[in-house]
Amino acid sequence: MVTVVTKLVHCFHLSRRCGQYTMNQEITKVKEKPPFDRSSSQDSMDELQLEDYWIEVDNIKKSSENRQEDQEVVVVKEPDEGELEEEWLKEAGFSILFGESAEDPQESMTFLSTLTRTQAAAVQKRVEMVYQTLRKKNKQHQIPDVRNIFAQRRESKEKAPDGTESQTVRTNENKYQGKDDQACSLVAGEKELIPPVPEEAPASETDIITLEVSFAEQAVNQKESSKDRTQKNKGYDTLLPNFRLPKEKTGTTKIGDLAPQDMKKVCAFAHIELTAFCDILGVELKKQKAVKIKTKDSGVFCVPLTVLLEQDQRKVPGTRIPLIFQKLISRIEEGGLETEGLLRIPGAAIRIKSLCQELEAKFYEGTFNWESVKQHDAASLLKRFIRELPQPLLSVEYLTAFQAVQNLPTKEQQLQALNLLIILLPDANRDTLKALLEFLQRVIDNKEKNKMTVMNVAMVMAPNLFMCHTFGLKFSEQQEFAMAAGTANTMNLLIKYQELLWTIPKFLVNQVRRLNTAFLKKDKKMRKKLLKKMAYDREKYEKQDKSTNDADVPQGVIRVQAPHLSKVSMAIQLTEKLKASDVLARFLSQESGIAQTLKKGEVFLYEVGGNIGERCLDDDTYMKDLYQLNPNADWVIKSKPS
Repeated sequence: MVTVVTKLVHCFHLSRRCGQYTMNQEITKVKEKPPFDRSSSQDSMDELQLEDYWIEVDNIKKSSENRQEDQEVVVVKEPDEGELEEEWLKEAGFSILFGESAEDPQESMTFLSTLTRTQAAAVQKRVEMVYQTLRKKNKQHQIPDVRNIFAQRRESKEKAPDGTESQTVRTNENKYQGKDDQACSLVAGEKELIPPVPEEAPASETDIITLEVSFAEQAVNQKESSKDRTQKNKGYDTLLPNFRLPKEKTGTTKIGDLAPQDMKKVCAFAHIELTAFCDILGVELKKQKAVKIKTKDSGVFCVPLTVLLEQDQRKVPGTRIPLIFQKLISRIEEGGLETEGLLRIPGAAIRIKSLCQELEAKFYEGTFNWESVKQHDAASLLKRFIRELPQPLLSVEYLTAFQAVQNLPTKEQQLQALNLLIILLPDANRDTLKALLEFLQRVIDNKEKNKMTVMNVAMVMAPNLFMCHTFGLKFSEQQEFAMAAGTANTMNLLIKYQELLWTIPKFLVNQVRRLNTAFLKKDKKMRKKLLKKMAYDREKYEKQDKSTNDADVPQGVIRVQAPHLSKVSMAIQLTEKLKASDVLARFLSQESGIAQTLKKGEVFLYEVGGNIGERCLDDDTYMKDLYQLNPNADWVIKSKPS
């Protein structure tokens, strides 16, 4: 394991001009902005537009005067030189580089073989930085040499690990070949950090956001095609583009649709993709690390999300959203979402303090009197719950990355970054954030009566999600205004595009398929070697293996099973127009068994095995197209896990 770092150093000979990426501090422009002029700010919202924001900040400051004295504040540690890159590589799945994993080095090479060109460049860059740091420190422990990993990656690229799909992905990547110089041209000292972007096309041409091609590869292409054009980012804008998801014949994959083992792989790819994306755009993020602090291990407020869920799951097994959070939203909705100024008008500070104390004492005993909680009180308690989490809902690691999204050149790129950040959030944070955003959308749906537009709601909620962990820090007027406009913009994007943001991009799912296929081929070879070595009855084994793979199902027919619901499987003829919804409808139309007691939405069709662990199919999935993509899959009808 001596040589992991140096293997990566000699492969692509990347230009060292690329800007350093360190996840999750604010995105920093190399060229400083001119002196602040509020009247001409390109983000510019006037004071009237930001009035709700500043009122909410004042309300938070007043309520924080009565804050519990024992609440700990998150301390953020600045990593030592090289530590960030080491942590990055470990999170990306390369723990073996540092002797901290028992994995086979071949697995790292298999993983690398599935990366796009820009993703591989991002990995290469971090390895070079660690290598340089270790040389400076003259560390005595030996680092495994992986000099040949990228060379082997090239060879494996020439051999498609997954037939048609791999060919498709490579074709998409080849569109962007020959742009290495442009990919690394954004360096300190240049006049412009943010690459010029194309002029906005009519809405009809720009309303579909592409999820099939790597975001970083798209950024390379856009930067190249727009180098002679300029356009400023419009910053906060209530008239956001009407982006919508493309209709994918193999189905749209939402967060929650994949098996945990596949979702873990998606997160590893998303981690690398976000880095590559920022490298291409020439921006710098610093990922922060929270120092371990003492927190409450019981109660309602100021308790970590994971602790809350542990105590909640003892009462309600399987719950994924804190019970107090659910109850506060329920209480607000009981009062009707048509109430004018909902979320904006605060409850009385003294009454809120008293209610907090009562909830701490009585909520889990079930003796708290919810009838005493007025609607505006419940809204204030909800916001207080969010901002008093010991660690931010958007996580310590990624909070400043969410704040900094506003600085990316285009709205589409802002959404792409947010999409990757949402995927990277811990499950508890992501699930709770989703519940919050869905509730906020229901409030906005009643804007004609409650006077709370998406802009109003974004202004009110932004300080509670973004600013609570920066109170006490000193900022200039320019910084405060930029932070207000930027976080309100990001909050707006989170609310408006939540359906898109909770979608796993197709290119990431494709990469997982390719990785699974590569591992399956490797396992099959190892299994054959093992059987040969053990002098096993191979003839018997091969006969069994053939019977499972080539089951007596006619060509163009799939067999759909529902093992927990029916003893009988269905043979279904594939046609060009057959969708997942048609398969489910046929199952539910059966006149006997448990199927006749089920309703649509209670069970789903799953793609299981082959080049995916498990994937819940959306209704509009065309079965023949998916079958061609994953011919070795099983097709199973079952309910979703809670």
